[in-house]
Amino acid sequence: MGWAQRTGYSDVRQPQPELELDELYRELILDHYKSPRHHTKLAHADVVAEGYNPVCGDEVEMELVFAGDTLAEIGVIGRGCSISQASGSMMSEVVQGKDIAEIRRLSGEFTRMMTEPDGTAPADLGDLEALQGAAKFAARVKCATLAWHTLADGIAQHEKGDGVVRREEA
Repeated sequence: MGWAQRTGYSDVRQPQPELELDELYRELILDHYKSPRHHTKLAHADVVAEGYNPVCGDEVEMELVFAGDTLAEIGVIGRGCSISQASGSMMSEVVQGKDIAEIRRLSGEFTRMMTEPDGTAPADLGDLEALQGAAKFAARVKCATLAWHTLADGIAQHEKGDGVVRREEA
């Protein structure tokens, strides 16, 4: 009789829910990276916002169309790591059609999720929950939040009546 039989343990590895969830999140991030949503130039953008992280080279350009205080359309084009590009894609799905106050609330929730990694991810962040694992790595937090900072700059420019803004992360 082997050890596994004597102790009641099986030698067959049981699936671990945490590992399955990590794998699902990896696949979700890669899906958004390889097939980004709202990855388009808009014909008549009200605001163009650019974000750049010189530490890792991530870049994002956002074109925004507003209908009053509602983000009617968003186009997100960028280059960089899978985290930064997936974050921009996921963010675009969550914020399009929302008003500025709701976008700011969602941005605050996402920022808390990324800066307080022991907390629970809010349910209304959709696919963005997949990025919670990146919160354990300070350098990856900047990758994940670049699109959100760029969007915040674009909203500020919209509120001031300006059309172009460039952000450089430090």
